[in-house]
Amino acid sequence: MADVDEVKRTESTPSEARSPQSVKVEIYNQSYNIRGNGDSEYIIQLAEFVDRRMRDVAAATLTVDSLKVAILAALHIADELHQLKKRYEQMDAQLAQKATEYSQMIDQILHLDKVEEAEAPEAPTSDEPTSS
Repeated sequence: MADVDEVKRTESTPSEARSPQSVKVEIYNQSYNIRGNGDSEYIIQLAEFVDRRMRDVAAATLTVDSLKVAILAALHIADELHQLKKRYEQMDAQLAQKATEYSQMIDQILHLDKVEEAEAPEAPTSDEPTSS
């Protein structure tokens, strides 16, 4: 059995800062005790994800060497992570561009409203006599 010192969730919050707990998981027919500060259910889900990836790689490559399967699964996971990061960065840039465009539109509308107010003829007040 292998002990993994700590597994951290990237979205950790102060409420998750608990004392480390140990969770037993099975990945590719090997048992591991994983100690982490996060939610034990999350750790189990991660282990199941890695197990599925390793089994998918093993079935696709017909490789029986668990180290090679683990390396190939890690490469597949790393590729997916980098593709998602790239997509996130593109979407973030598009969002920033749209936010700038909308901000400029709002500024233009507000500017036009001010111009129209300044150019509008003043309505007579009730103190002034009106000519009919």
